[in-house]
Amino acid sequence: MIKARVTVTLKNGVLDPQGKAIEGALGSLGFEGVHQVRQGKVFDLEVDGTDKAEAEAKLKAMCEKLLANTVIENYTIALD
Repeated sequence: MIKARVTVTLKNGVLDPQGKAIEGALGSLGFEGVHQVRQGKVFDLEVDGTDKAEAEAKLKAMCEKLLANTVIENYTIALD
């Protein structure tokens, strides 16, 4: 079993209204000096097998087909 973490974030230049809302909320809670908040998604998965290259290939396919909208999002894969 291979554990993996996939992190999906918006590409630079793509507007992030949720990030802006979080930035505003942090300011109104008294957390000053916080700028350029961007939000994303994290997926923790376990993949059958022991071959890390094969697992990474499967995870890339999952990202391309479902986990990330590659038009506006980037993703990174970290294997454990």
